[in-house]
Amino acid sequence: MKKLSLVIPCYGSEKTLEAVVNEIHEVLSQHPEYEYEIILVNDHSPDDVWSVIVRLAEGDARIKGVNFARNFGQHAALMAGYRECSGDIIISLDDDGQAPVDEIFLLVDKINEGYDLVYGRYPEIKQNRFRVFGSWVNEKMTEIMLGKPKGLKVTSFYAVRRFVMEEMIRYQNAYPYVLGLAIRSTQNIVNVTVNQRERVEGSSGYTFSKLLKLWFNGFTTFSEKPLRIATILGVGCAFFGFVYGVYTIIHKLVNPAVQMGYSSMMAVMLFIGGVIMLLLGIIGEYVGRIYVSLNNAPQYVIREKATQTGEPEK
Repeated sequence: MKKLSLVIPCYGSEKTLEAVVNEIHEVLSQHPEYEYEIILVNDHSPDDVWSVIVRLAEGDARIKGVNFARNFGQHAALMAGYRECSGDIIISLDDDGQAPVDEIFLLVDKINEGYDLVYGRYPEIKQNRFRVFGSWVNEKMTEIMLGKPKGLKVTSFYAVRRFVMEEMIRYQNAYPYVLGLAIRSTQNIVNVTVNQRERVEGSSGYTFSKLLKLWFNGFTTFSEKPLRIATILGVGCAFFGFVYGVYTIIHKLVNPAVQMGYSSMMAVMLFIGGVIMLLLGIIGEYVGRIYVSLNNAPQYVIREKATQTGEPEK
């Protein structure tokens, strides 16, 4: 009998999480051919969602709870959940009720057809414009930087085979990026269309700064292309400076009365100086992340776990 593991990162979902878990029980009760477990990871949520997780875990042996000591982000929470899994197929979904739990087996059926990774694809994205724009930018940048197949829509509702998950959790450094780890492990990926629901409660926890941090994690950890782009920009600026210098000399020789332009000189200096600072910043990001990784900074710190034993595990 195959086993499903459902991993749910939890943040700000005190009022929605129990309904999500109850729906999972209802849907999977109709498929007795599958065993299942639910892994709930509290990413140091500001509300009292951990109490909800403890109560759910105490009442059902199929539920495990993991509580972070501080906020480490959604991708760290997913990695922690994966390390607690024992299923043959791992399904990730959000805690806000937007993921269509009743369509889980659309993903599972695709896995059973032979695919390694299946992403739910939403025909209509029910998020604010900022999140839609952020998702679009992320899609285009992952195609360029990480080699994501064109046309593949990536969402937080997906299913993956165990061997891919095991390859992903081998990554131990402090900057996990689930999409990069998945693409590094397999290209046998497909979309399946599902219907995203309206958000029941609250709003997305992703701010612009968090999205920016996530992008930097992915691109500086799993791709050397930013450094190549930096090299190309450096060569381009050097070539531009050389051409402009030749033009200035020829222009002066042809027309000695021409005054040398202070404004144009300052513009060029500011442009080149800005590019240099940008490139140094990119290199600094790589060096800083190497430094943090060499110091063995953890992906996450677990304060405690909750199971049906009745007492949280330390």
